Amino acid sequence: MVQHVEQNLQLMTKRAVKAESSVAKLRQENALLQVQLRNYKAENEALQLGQAGLAAAKQNAELALQHLLRVTTSSRASIRQLLSGAESLQLVADLLKSIDRISEVSEDGQ
Repeated sequence: MVQHVEQNLQLMTKRAVKAESSVAKLRQENALLQVQLRNYKAENEALQLGQAGLAAAKQNAELALQHLLRVTTSSRASIRQLLSGAESLQLVADLLKSIDRISEVSEDGQ
């Protein structure tokens, strides 16, 4: 009977050692999983910030595009005005040349 109790005690001791070993392994695995969880949370936050930054960049690009289109339209109008002014100046120059010719002809015809 004592021998049977000793065998059971040894068997229980082996089971306890095996259980303690399993607990140690599970604790290590838990610690690794906790580190991974923290890393994933940090990565998730970084991605969310990146998406917010991307949304802000898209909004800024859209605003810049609107300004660029306004400036382009305004520039075209200014260029048209400059061309019109240049044509007017060319007419004035032609008129002045004509006046010079007329005065030369009148002086010669006296």
